[in-house]
Amino acid sequence: MKKIFIFLIFLLNLNTTAFSKNDLYEKIDLFGEVLENIKKDYVDEVDQAEMIDSAINGVLQSLDPYSAYMSPDLFKEMQTDTKGEFGGLGIEIGMESGVVKVISPIDDTPAAEAGIKAGDYIVKIGKDQVQGKTLLEAVKLMRGPVGTSINLTIRRKNVKRPLEFEITRKIIEVRSVNSEIISKEKNIGYIRLKSFNENSDKQFLKSIKNFEKNKKIKGYILDLRNNPGGLLTQAINITDFFLDDGEIVSTKGRNISETRKFFARKGDEINGKPIVVLINNGSASAAEIFAGALKDHKRAIILGENSYGKGSVQSVIPLKNGGGIRLTISKYYLPSGKSISEVGVTPDILVEEIGDDFRIKSEKDNQLNYAIKLFNS
Repeated sequence: MKKIFIFLIFLLNLNTTAFSKNDLYEKIDLFGEVLENIKKDYVDEVDQAEMIDSAINGVLQSLDPYSAYMSPDLFKEMQTDTKGEFGGLGIEIGMESGVVKVISPIDDTPAAEAGIKAGDYIVKIGKDQVQGKTLLEAVKLMRGPVGTSINLTIRRKNVKRPLEFEITRKIIEVRSVNSEIISKEKNIGYIRLKSFNENSDKQFLKSIKNFEKNKKIKGYILDLRNNPGGLLTQAINITDFFLDDGEIVSTKGRNISETRKFFARKGDEINGKPIVVLINNGSASAAEIFAGALKDHKRAIILGENSYGKGSVQSVIPLKNGGGIRLTISKYYLPSGKSISEVGVTPDILVEEIGDDFRIKSEKDNQLNYAIKLFNS
C-alpha cells in the first residue's frame, strides 16, 4: 500500500491547471476502485507492487517514447559499470506504439554484422514477447555475458514474415571515426562518424588536420548514416569545426536552466571547402543536430534519406525508493527554429538506400557513389 500512497501523492502534486483538485480526487478514487476490482476479481492473483510500477511507468511513457520508470533493481543494473563482465548487441533502440524500434545498428557490432537494420521492430527477445515491456526491460533482456547468444525476432517494413536472428553478445567498443581519401583523382576526404562519444571531436579534428596537409583536397564527404547520436557537447564541437559564426542548436524546456543557445566560434577548419553529409533513417539525435545546422547555414549538401527524428534531451533522476526515472527535460531546435522531434532532417537530395554496405569503396553503396559524383559538377 505504501507504493500506492506514493503514487497518489505524485498525482496530487501534478500541475492541475487543466482541471480542479476535485476532478483529480475523482480520478484517484477511480484508480483505487480499479485496483480493488483487480485484486478481488482478476482471474489470477497479481503482485500489487508490480502493478503500481507498471502504472507509474504508464504515466511516464504516455508522455513520450523516451521517458520511463526504473525499479530499484533495474536502476542499479543500469548504473553498473560492466567493464568486460557483460556484453551487448550494438543497437540503439527506442519505443514506438509500445513496440521496441531499432534507431540504428552501430557499425562493426554483432547487430550490424547479423543484418539488423534501422527501422526494424523487435517483437521477441528469446522467448519473451516485447509487447507490454518497457524500453529498459527490453535492454535488460538483451544484455548478458560476453560470448552468449540471443535470438531476436524482427518485423521489417515491406517484409511479410518475421525475421529471426541469432546474435552473440560482445563488449561494444566503438571507434567513432574512420577516415581516408576516396577517389584520388578527385581528392575527396571521407570521414565516417559512427557516434558522438567523449573523444569523437578529438578523433574528428585529427582526421581533418591530416587531410588538410594535403593541399590537393577539394572537399569532404561526412558520413553520419546509422549514427545514433550521443553527447550534445560533441555535436556542438564537431559542427563548430565547419562554421565561422551563427547558432548551432538551441534547447528549450520548462525550466530556464534547460533553455539555452549554442553558437559557433570563428574559424572554419577546412576553409570553406565543399561538404556533402550523408544521412539515413538511422541518423539520430546529435547526428541530426550536426546535419541540420550545416543545412540551415547552407554550409553542406545533405544527401540520403530523412533522419530518425529524435530531438529531445533526457535526464536520469534518482528516486527515494532507490529507483529512478528517465525524463525528457528539453527539446533540440535547429538554427531555423524547427524542432527535430518526430520530424528529423530532410535531405537536400533524396537518394534512397539500395544496400546497407557502408564500407568505403563498396560498389553497393549508391548514396556514397552519388555523393562522389557531385564533386564532378
